[in-house]
Amino acid sequence: MDRSSVILERLFQLHPKEIDLSLDRLKPLMAKLGSPETKLGPVLHIAGTNGKGSTTAFLRAMLEAAGLTVHVYTSPHLVRFHERIRLGRKGGGRFVSEDELVDTLLDIEKVNDGAPITHFEITTAAAFKLFAEHPADVTLLEVGLGGRYDATNIIDRPDVAVITPISVDHEKFFGSALDGIAHEKSGIIKRGRPVVVAPQPAIVREVIERDAARLAAPMFLGNQDWVAHPERGRLVYQDEDGLLDLPPPRLPGRHQFVNAGTAIATLRRSSLDVPVSAIEAGLQGVEWPARMQRLSSGKLVDQAPPESEVWLDGGHNPGAGLVVAEAVADLEERVSRPLYLIAGMLVTKDPVGFFRPFAGLARHVYTVPIEGSNAGRDPVELAAAAEAAGLSAEATTGVEAALAAIRRQLPPGIAPRILICGSLYLGGAVLAANGTLPA
Repeated sequence: MDRSSVILERLFQLHPKEIDLSLDRLKPLMAKLGSPETKLGPVLHIAGTNGKGSTTAFLRAMLEAAGLTVHVYTSPHLVRFHERIRLGRKGGGRFVSEDELVDTLLDIEKVNDGAPITHFEITTAAAFKLFAEHPADVTLLEVGLGGRYDATNIIDRPDVAVITPISVDHEKFFGSALDGIAHEKSGIIKRGRPVVVAPQPAIVREVIERDAARLAAPMFLGNQDWVAHPERGRLVYQDEDGLLDLPPPRLPGRHQFVNAGTAIATLRRSSLDVPVSAIEAGLQGVEWPARMQRLSSGKLVDQAPPESEVWLDGGHNPGAGLVVAEAVADLEERVSRPLYLIAGMLVTKDPVGFFRPFAGLARHVYTVPIEGSNAGRDPVELAAAAEAAGLSAEATTGVEAALAAIRRQLPPGIAPRILICGSLYLGGAVLAANGTLPA
């Protein structure tokens, strides 16, 4: 176990709840650390239910293509905690090193002096401290949960606030009413600061518009103030400043046109100078593991039937299920293959809502446990949920067992399309087992 993992485990014992949304504990700690969150330069603050990570990935790719140094804070990680904190440098950022992370955590532990603090508050404090100590041109800050009381919302004057598509998720904390969820997400809007909003359901749009108006925050709404859509294999983006005819996003799926458009709209409302050439380069060079990621080689891929397509996506709520199913349907339209799902999911998610869009598309679902998580849903229960959504399903002991079952079921010469899905935690385990680690 890394030294940083030992320290994090020790610090996690300082609060009885893993999640307790508040800014009251973090603010005093940040003040004792010298308020590093005030020393970051331009910050792009990203909230939403789906697409936060992809939008952040587009922003990083475009900004780095423009020659800027970019700090990035995201969560959760896939394989190692260090993926959450990317330090900007010329030529592209790097994940925080083990030594840097250990030193930072020890400093925070000393300053905090045993006071109650949550897991995410500790990691956010570490990110801010590291970012302040390694100056960069811009910081991309992804909300962990919600927005209003999320630890990242200690930032009081973002260059731009960004809200990606909102749907139901984390019902335990925010309920299932879209207007209430939207109000929590819109809590990142700050007085007088621009907010870029992806296309939203009407009830969500109304809440965000009201909150933005109350704070006199200029709002730039997708499908109203800006538009991004595929046209003849290209991405066409248009706003009041003109039209851009761009290459398609490297990340597959129709939803990535919206995420890329959200990133472009953000840059065009920011204080940053990003030329169109950098936007084009970012669209073509972007990478975001475990989001409709094609696994072309590796230990697990070798266990699939010969010539199979193996895809990985960590989406885990009904909104994600819909856009991933659409992406798979697009693949099916181009090249028809029998589709099999290998799915694992946390107990806090809505499996029926996630699986429902795959009805009539997937031939069979193999459900698996999420190794290393005590919050993983039992595969038998998850298979029952898939059947309730109209799919054929059965429980298996793991991804390797599911791949073996697919091999047994298919006659020789049939190359299926296999989608491993339902959880970022499962996605991380798959990447580690396959030997395809994030870079």
